[in-house]
Formats: sequence, structure tokens, C-alpha cells
Amino acid sequence: MSTSGSFIASKLRFKGRLAVISIAVSFLVIVLSLAISSGFRKEIRGGVSSLTGDIQLTSPSSNNYSSDVFINADPSFMEEILARKGVEAVTPAIYRAGIIQNGEDLQGVLFKAVPSNDSIPLQISIPRSLARTLRIAEGDQVRGYFVGERVQVRKFTVRSIYEGLTDNSGSPMVLASYEDIRRVNGWDEGKASALEITLSDRFRERGAQKQKAVELAGFAYGRAEDEDDPTLAVAAADKYFNLFDWLDLIDFNVLVILILMVLVAGFNMISGLLIFLFRNISTIGTLKALGMGDRGIAGVFLRVSAKAVLKGMLLGNALALLFCLVQGLTHFIRLNPDNYFISYVPVSVNWLQILAVDAVAFAAIMLLLLIPSLFIARVDPADTVRVK
Repeated sequence: MSTSGSFIASKLRFKGRLAVISIAVSFLVIVLSLAISSGFRKEIRGGVSSLTGDIQLTSPSSNNYSSDVFINADPSFMEEILARKGVEAVTPAIYRAGIIQNGEDLQGVLFKAVPSNDSIPLQISIPRSLARTLRIAEGDQVRGYFVGERVQVRKFTVRSIYEGLTDNSGSPMVLASYEDIRRVNGWDEGKASALEITLSDRFRERGAQKQKAVELAGFAYGRAEDEDDPTLAVAAADKYFNLFDWLDLIDFNVLVILILMVLVAGFNMISGLLIFLFRNISTIGTLKALGMGDRGIAGVFLRVSAKAVLKGMLLGNALALLFCLVQGLTHFIRLNPDNYFISYVPVSVNWLQILAVDAVAFAAIMLLLLIPSLFIARVDPADTVRVK
């Protein structure tokens, strides 16, 4: 834009406060939608990963929760698996189906144990859903039953209560000492129910995770030696498909919200710009009379409108980020974990994503503002002079 156009734009004032407020509200909703969607993806994928790993190498047998089915806890290809791109850790895990009793109340559960330096014998961590069902508090003592050729009973102390997801069978997962469950199964140190593979964040997307599972399955099969047990690779995206379907639905809803908010902001700015043009119709006529072309005049008013859009965008972003900070620190907005899998509204600020969406939304709004700019071509300087 020419220097004269910039000077004229600096002298004009956009008074469409409602349009600016609409822009601010729209960008507030946009940023909150992105942050909450990212928060759900991060928390649920992280929860699934901590629950069973992103990929499991297990026995092909359909019953992986008994003492009769196991694989080698340290296969010959372990180091090669760890060296594969995207693999952060490989952890042996033991699973065993059982029953927890508290007083007269019973609940079928799935015991899980992994090697850990802070595990204490005969102490367990239980999910909050199980604590509510059986009315268990931290420090309580409960009985655990393991059914096999004979029933084994253990008296556990509840060490902690954690916010956890529920697996596909509906059985709450109880975290126990590795040595406790290994002795219940009667296994030596070389046996495990599964090898849990943790992937880096970029491979936790559904498609990437499934592709990595196929890759690792073929790799494990090709590198296995005679002493290695046959294994099957199962991606968490397949085991917990309902959770990943739900995340996909959230992403689709966010996309719809983004489109709607941009349209709402854009059409409110269109009405605001039209009012602004009507109020300055004599200015448009004067500029035309002085020889400025339609494109130059449109550039003047678009520059003024761009400042209003930026003002609303910055205000909306600031309010959204303030909310994210408060919610992230306090979790003051709670959710029902039975419906949303976690007990609070999660937020995660992805700066690059927010900046990219802000830029795209700003560009889309400015493109929509080209529509009322066509009104400038219809202004006749002679008419504006007569009006004056």
C-alpha cells in the first residue's frame, strides 16, 4: 500500500465494538477448542500408554492373563527393538486376573506388575473407580484372590489411589509388586505376560501406531531365535479402539467449531465493515475525486479492519491462554470420568498449532472482508458531493 494510503488508514477509527467483541469471543472459543482437544489427546494417549504401553508383544494365545501363558522377558532381539526408530522403552509386564474383596464386596480385577524400584511387597495401587465401588481408602487392607489349580489368597495394603482408565473387558487394573505377581504365577525371572513398548509422541497417532505395530511384529518374527517364544504385536489403538474413536470424534467436532467460529467472526466483521463504509461514504467519494482508485481505497479500509481483527484476535487469545493457565494449575472444571475417561477438563497449549490456526483464521476473515469492499466501486463521487 502506498504511503498516502497508510497515512489515511491511520486517521480512520473503526468503531464497530460489537464486531471486535465477536472476533475476541470467536478466537477465545477457537483457542480453547484446540487446547482442550490437545489436552484430551495427551491425557488419554498418555493414560493408555502407561496402562498397557503403546504396543504390546504378547503370546498368540487368547488367554494372556493366566499363569499358563507367558513369553520370554528378555528375548534375543531386545536390544534391536530398543534401537528401532520411535521406540523409547520396552518393559516386561505380568498380568493376572483376580478378585479384590473388601468386607462383603467383591470385584473382578486385572493385576498388573512391572519391574520398579519403588514397588513394595503386598502393597497395591487401585483406580479411583474401584475405590468408589468397594469403598476403599488409602491405607485400607483388602484381600486378593487368584484362581487357578488352587486358589491363592494375598492380603494387600492399598498404597495409593490413581486416576485410571478401564480396559476393554471392564476390569479395573490394580498395580502390584512385580515380585508378588511373579510368585503368584510361579514364574522365574525370565518369564513375562507381555513386553510393553513405549513410543515417542509422534508415533502415538492411531495410524502411525498401527503401522509401527506391524513393523515391530515383522521385526520380532524375523529376528527371533529358537529359544524365543512366538509373539504377537498389538497396538493400543486396536485394543482401546473405543477411546481412539472418541478422540477422532473430538477432532472432528473441533474442526466444525473452527469453521463455524471463523464464519461467525467473518460475517460479524463484514457487517461492521459495511457500517464503517456507510459512515465514511463521503470520505470514499472525496478520495475518488482526488484520483485514488477503488483498489487503493479498499486497501485503506481493509487495513483499518485488519487492525480491528488483530485486536479481537489478541484479546481472545489472551483470555483463552489465561483460562488454560488457571485450569491447568487448579483443574477447577471437573468431569465425570465414567463418561469422559478423566476427572477434569484437560488443557494442553500447542503454540505452533495455535499460531498456525490464528494465521489461517485471520487470512480467512480478511478474504471474507473483500466482499463488502466491492461496495466501494459503487460509490459515485458526484452523489456524495450532492449529499454534502
